Amino acid sequence: MYLFCVILIVLVSVLMCMIVLIQNSKGGGLAAGFSSSNQIMGVRKTTDFLEKATWTLAALMVVISIVAAYSLPQKSAGTTLKLDNPAETSAPAPEGE
Repeated sequence: MYLFCVILIVLVSVLMCMIVLIQNSKGGGLAAGFSSSNQIMGVRKTTDFLEKATWTLAALMVVISIVAAYSLPQKSAGTTLKLDNPAETSAPAPEGE
């Protein structure tokens, strides 16, 4: 489940990068190229779609991140790494004694 969530997060982030690069904050970008009169979607509708897609992907990324955090593989008590305190360990006995 965790691996599936990580793969989804990567896919969503790549899609979000593409959508953000397409839009321009001043109404330009690739959305401005769709201004011909024979297009089904006008410039304003394309801009609205890109903005809604950005917000949807951002919300989806947050939700998937929360799910991934709860599905993180848990370590059992027997596999924890125990670090020895160097002050408590004894030095090796010198050779020849």
